[in-house]
Amino acid sequence: MRHAFNLIMAAATFSSAATAQTGAAPVDTSPVPQLNEINAEISRDMSGLMTLYRDLHAHPELSEQETATAAKLARRLRAMKFDVTEKVGGTGVVAVMKNGEGPVLLIRADMDGLPVTEQTGLPFASKVRTKTPDGIETGVMHACGHDTHMTAFIETAHLLSSRKDRWRGTLVMILQPAEEVGRGARAMLDDGLYTRFPHPTHAIAFHDAANLPAGVIGYTPGYTLANVDSVDIVVRGTGGHGAYPQTAKDPIVLGARIVGALQTLVSREQDPLDPAVVTVGSFVGGAKHNIIPDEAKLLLTVRSYSDGTRERLIQGIKRIARGEAIAAGVPDDRMPIVSVKDEFTPAAYNPPAFANEMAGLLKAHFPEGRVIATKPSMGGEDFGRYYRADKNLNSFIFWVGGVPADQMAKAAAGQLALPSLHSPFWAPEADKVIATASEAMTVLALNILKR
Repeated sequence: MRHAFNLIMAAATFSSAATAQTGAAPVDTSPVPQLNEINAEISRDMSGLMTLYRDLHAHPELSEQETATAAKLARRLRAMKFDVTEKVGGTGVVAVMKNGEGPVLLIRADMDGLPVTEQTGLPFASKVRTKTPDGIETGVMHACGHDTHMTAFIETAHLLSSRKDRWRGTLVMILQPAEEVGRGARAMLDDGLYTRFPHPTHAIAFHDAANLPAGVIGYTPGYTLANVDSVDIVVRGTGGHGAYPQTAKDPIVLGARIVGALQTLVSREQDPLDPAVVTVGSFVGGAKHNIIPDEAKLLLTVRSYSDGTRERLIQGIKRIARGEAIAAGVPDDRMPIVSVKDEFTPAAYNPPAFANEMAGLLKAHFPEGRVIATKPSMGGEDFGRYYRADKNLNSFIFWVGGVPADQMAKAAAGQLALPSLHSPFWAPEADKVIATASEAMTVLALNILKR
């Protein structure tokens, strides 16, 4: 997942002291008593949390292969007296703790790593190598920060399970597989997440950010992450000798026309105030200098927010591919084949009233400047499926910055290019991400489940 936040410098100190500020949003942001000791406990736990983080970082597993990760975290949740069910939606874990009548809060972390060979130089860098489902040998890395997500999730579970006198309701804490391929949330829902287990009234999650200073929290009311579609176009022609192009129907030239025409979907057909992206990430055709091939293949990523815009873009891709083929004189039985991959990730949406309420709680708890509004991202995150499956759900995903302050300052001065999420060089300031996220999720949970 890749974010598109603006680079933001925070003038505040990035300590995690639970200091309240005035001027909070006009919602019930009255603090839960004794919150200062939460930060103190996280500080005491940090050595053990970093041991867990380094272990998770050094032993990543690809999507739908997270068996060892799930097992080791399930053991920790059982030790906290959660009712734990494994192998939900594949390798997913559901941990339930009932504590009287009240709201049902779902807290989610994702477990999968990426097929990336790590180049951070960290002493605990991943040396794992494996094969992808396509048989390609690759390194494996937590290049999207899911190791920080899981560590903060475990600390949040600890903080809440040890404070049952401070909240009332039900916790449903889930460790989700396969976020990176857009299938994990759907698999858990299909396996009865909302029927076999208590149906949530609220859901929260966070994601580390490679464009925010370490310890800064970002939030976005409304659409916060995009629909993500992967589209394949097989451009078919008639092969021949490169010296006699008149005897062939060149799929490479046709593919190039399609690539150019696709740009008009956004630049000339899309409302400029409704963002969209159509990117051709791969164009493959032919094997020799002097042979015109029969086929070429285009691989696209398509990003949008609303379902209506998504459908218009997909239909526009099909129309342009067919139209350019007709213009090139391709016969009907050789029209391009356009297929939309099944790994669609729906847009993540924070209901605005609830997002502003949650942001108000965080602003009232953290020092000024630690909680900021951020722009929507064209990145993808399948956390949005939980809200999409029940739009009565109060759902909120927020960001926690991971960029060290010195790197952020150099980037702002043009002296450094920051690595993005999914980069082999991405190494967040993990202790600040984990501490901030644990504290934030605990604060939100204690207020949602307030006695």
